[in-house]
Amino acid sequence: MAYNIPQLSMGSNGKSIPLLGFGTAEYPLGNTKNLKEIVLRAIELGYRHFDTAAVYQSEKPLGEAIAEALKLGLVKSRDNLFITSKLWCNDAHRERVIPALRNSLRNLQLEYLDLYLLHWPMTLRPEAEILPKEEDLLPFEMESVWEGMEECVKLGLAKCIGVCNFSCKKLDKLLATAKIPPAVDQVEMNPVWQQKKLREFCMEKGVHVSAYSPLGGRGTAWGSNRVMDCEVLHQIATARGKTIAQVCLRWAYEQGVSVIMKSFNHERMEQNLRIFDWSLSPEELQKISQIPQVRGCTLLGFISDKGPYKSIEEFWDCEI
Repeated sequence: MAYNIPQLSMGSNGKSIPLLGFGTAEYPLGNTKNLKEIVLRAIELGYRHFDTAAVYQSEKPLGEAIAEALKLGLVKSRDNLFITSKLWCNDAHRERVIPALRNSLRNLQLEYLDLYLLHWPMTLRPEAEILPKEEDLLPFEMESVWEGMEECVKLGLAKCIGVCNFSCKKLDKLLATAKIPPAVDQVEMNPVWQQKKLREFCMEKGVHVSAYSPLGGRGTAWGSNRVMDCEVLHQIATARGKTIAQVCLRWAYEQGVSVIMKSFNHERMEQNLRIFDWSLSPEELQKISQIPQVRGCTLLGFISDKGPYKSIEEFWDCEI
């Protein structure tokens, strides 16, 4: 059975994004064994939005799965899929953006991306490792890097461009100079970190919010069990006969955001699709709104007295 996932139009360009996406980041990064088969199963179930990134090292197996799905007729055409990838920080230099995207497209065996995102508001030396040293941290030239992102659209290599992990302040600064505004801000968002201020700001500015780590990022270097162990969510899930994951995904869906969900377990992949034929009650939503808030992703590796961001507060512009 293939599930039908709702879509939402993003901003002024009219491009629609499926509201439940399938994440491909597996930690430790590069651990992509069996990803091709997992993606093919996801396509069979009805997933059409796939989220990858240069740093995940999952672009090649995702591309192989897409090619196989098209060959087998699991999807009618490339246009039936929504593929997102991201520019890593060591390529966040004006002259490196286009080559980086072309490399991602080669890996994916695609002619264009539906969405290309700036992974972090950070720049590293081109030769930097994923976990940078202090000397690898460079000033982030937002305006020039974004010009490179805009060129991706002009060349037809990306239908839409956007950002990840941008605060309201950084988004506002970008919107002031961008010729092509960001269509999306992909950020950590779940019932334990609800991003209410950012969501309100993005709604006002016409920027779509996409949520990563909707279950708290378990299995990542920074993730925790705060979401899955939350007593409020446990009580709601038990009362409704749902999983905690289903409650979290339904909550995010009801906030009007798209959600990037990652599970490689076949049973949970299907369970996570069963969120569109029921709703949370006003009382349940009120209980979720009162959950104490804690940001999960603090990005300590990018904080340094010798770098552009000297504290967590400075990086997130005190929006913590």
